[in-house]
Amino acid sequence: MTARTHDDDPDPRPPGDVLVVGAGLAATQTVAALRERGYDGRVVVLGAEGVAPYDRPPLSKHLLDRPRPTWLADEIGADLLTLADEVHLGTPARGLSLTGARPEVLTDQGALGADALVVASGAHAVQPPGWEAALTLHTAADAERLRAALVPGARLVVIGAGWIGAEVAGVAAAAGVDVVVVEANGAPLVAALGPTVGELTAPWYAAAGVRLLTGEHVVEVGTNGVSLADGKLIAADVVLAAVGARPTTDWLAGALPREPDGSLRVDEHHRVVGAPRNVRAVGDVALRRSPRHGWVPGGHWDGALRGPAALVADLLGTPADAVTDVAPYVFSTQLGHELALFGAPHTDDEVVLRGDPAGGGGWGALWFRRGSDDVGAILTVDRPRDVGAARRLFTAPGLPRLDRALAVDPGRLLREASLV
Repeated sequence: MTARTHDDDPDPRPPGDVLVVGAGLAATQTVAALRERGYDGRVVVLGAEGVAPYDRPPLSKHLLDRPRPTWLADEIGADLLTLADEVHLGTPARGLSLTGARPEVLTDQGALGADALVVASGAHAVQPPGWEAALTLHTAADAERLRAALVPGARLVVIGAGWIGAEVAGVAAAAGVDVVVVEANGAPLVAALGPTVGELTAPWYAAAGVRLLTGEHVVEVGTNGVSLADGKLIAADVVLAAVGARPTTDWLAGALPREPDGSLRVDEHHRVVGAPRNVRAVGDVALRRSPRHGWVPGGHWDGALRGPAALVADLLGTPADAVTDVAPYVFSTQLGHELALFGAPHTDDEVVLRGDPAGGGGWGALWFRRGSDDVGAILTVDRPRDVGAARRLFTAPGLPRLDRALAVDPGRLLREASLV
């Protein structure tokens, strides 16, 4: 069976076979969604790490108390190794050709073709040039190396006070490691939450026994620590570079249009913009068009978990059968606090706090689009009862609209503030 490949094809036939590049959550969910919809064609998967699919969030959140990977077969009940016809772990993609009738992926063992290609090759940790002495944390192998180095009394310098940096700093300090976090911005989590809300998390570091240095730039990483722009040396036995991740798409160079960070623009059904309709991308590699939020970058766990359903529904010709607009969602356990972020904050939003961050109880933040009642993002901190309400608010076609006076009152249920 040969798949038709034009974007304007109103009634595409299901592909005779599917090739999935990647063996993480997005890839596993893609194969599971194919089988759940009764697809009986051939499915082949290429993985790069040489191990069965596992969940990545526990790598940092449970770095020291979960020494083994959290296998996705156990976590979400989908076993990629049994659902796919062939799974080649430890066989990374090296290139892509779209010149023939079918997409063809190049590997060290030869070329593999299929009627449909799903790019789910994930992301990799950023390691700036000259920082080779620093460890990173993105894979199970990374976690194993870092775990072995973090013995009680060791000196750890974490470069970056983002999600990963904060999570590792907290678990390491609790285990008796001497931790210093160096952040170039003026506050933690600035890229994710902005300076106003990010600054509210700064006191958590000292309370957890972690030394936080903000506004400091690392200029050199050595085996004995890090050198800062002002000439100071922060001695360390272990250095962790936690300065972000980038989509793993270098293997696609020249074959598909990529953004400056390496991501692939996709529509609501995960079709790669500018490519044949039988070429899809999902998970960390995708920059997805969202009617609610605009362009949503990958890296969101819910996107990898739920996005494949929309991809598969459209690929098999039934796009109306699946939810297509998954809201960005990040959850974090850091420095003794539980955070959940729904939506996408904008730099020009009006930030309104829900509760008192200094009051010792839970609190939250809401990002209102300037001059309106539309809410682009909601953060909950140590308020589990707000998590479900926030998630439900971002299931409507448009942004939630909230009464500001009711939304800021922590004594009122969040759903009571809805204006819809």
